[in-house]
Amino acid sequence: MPHAVSLLRAARLARSAKPFLARGGFKRERCAGCRLLPSHCMCALRPPVATRAGVCLLMADIEPLKPTNTGWLIADVVPDTFAFGWARTETDPALLALLADPQWQPYVVFPGQYAAPERVVVSVPSAEDAAAGGKRPLFILLDGTWGEARKMFSRSPYLDGLPVLSLQPEQITQYKLRRSGRDDHFCTSEVAALCMKLAGEHVADQTLEAYLAVFTHHYLQAKNQQAIAWDSGAHQRLREVTALRQEGNS
Repeated sequence: MPHAVSLLRAARLARSAKPFLARGGFKRERCAGCRLLPSHCMCALRPPVATRAGVCLLMADIEPLKPTNTGWLIADVVPDTFAFGWARTETDPALLALLADPQWQPYVVFPGQYAAPERVVVSVPSAEDAAAGGKRPLFILLDGTWGEARKMFSRSPYLDGLPVLSLQPEQITQYKLRRSGRDDHFCTSEVAALCMKLAGEHVADQTLEAYLAVFTHHYLQAKNQQAIAWDSGAHQRLREVTALRQEGNS
């Protein structure tokens, strides 16, 4: 069944007047399920994890079309992932309904220095607290370039009354598929993993990290016309966290 990012991509493609061609990528046929070459498909590795926390992706215009977009990976892993295209002059009524849903406590994930101090938080209730009757955390991720994300943050009035979750990561980004001049600029799935860790969703956190590493391996091997190394460290780590998830469900 297509997930939220897949559906958003299909809707965006339906509005396109011409085919989208990713810069620097391969121009051959892609799998509809993972956006990779069929020879490097990773759909069979998709590792959904049951979580109480959810993710809401606000995506810049062409972000769902980019084969390197990692919001897609979040939707593969976290069942309660919602995705909406962002526009300055229009707001999807379904987005407003989601933000008003009483089961969720939305948090805009963004650096605290860009928000009023009274809005900034650095922690969220744990999964155990939520299970005890509290609201479920809903992490709103602004998916685009840094400039696009800043525009979304400053020009979306419906976000103004929400708390801003300011992450304090200790590691540097491991993302290799797009260029960035800074090690503290994380890709979207890395941000989601940090949020899940903060919420006590440790299996989801580890799965997102491992799944990103596998996606990176498959993408780069396809781009360089090389075979997949199924015994790579990335694949081994994903198998380990998958086993951990299965043990937790047994």
